[in-house]
Amino acid sequence: MAENTTPESDSLAEGLKDRAAAAVRPADYDELDGEGTPRAPAVLNDIDLVVDVPVQVTVELGRAKMQIRNLLALSYGSVIELDMLAGEPLEVVVNGCLIAQGEVVIVNDRYGIRLTDIVTPAERLRKINR
Repeated sequence: MAENTTPESDSLAEGLKDRAAAAVRPADYDELDGEGTPRAPAVLNDIDLVVDVPVQVTVELGRAKMQIRNLLALSYGSVIELDMLAGEPLEVVVNGCLIAQGEVVIVNDRYGIRLTDIVTPAERLRKINR
């Protein structure tokens, strides 16, 4: 069967398609304040999207490798030799990535860390690429 089309029906069909495509668009509403008047849209910084994401922060005094027999032999008062020297800065690690170094402080009978050096983003990328 052959379709019966005329130039008028073709142009009418294309006009309907164009009008339908132009008519479908997302709604655009102005923000209203409490009094019903439009207000300026809030500007969000990229950092605002992630400030509430929890991360694991670790402060490392040092590390040690030992055999299980030595670990089981530890008792009250045992000393474990760490791989860092006394006076070296502590490492602040966030989600496994070194972000800063600092020194131990005591404030109101609580231990803390005073940051003395913060790793720049360029240094962090360089360490990741190794």
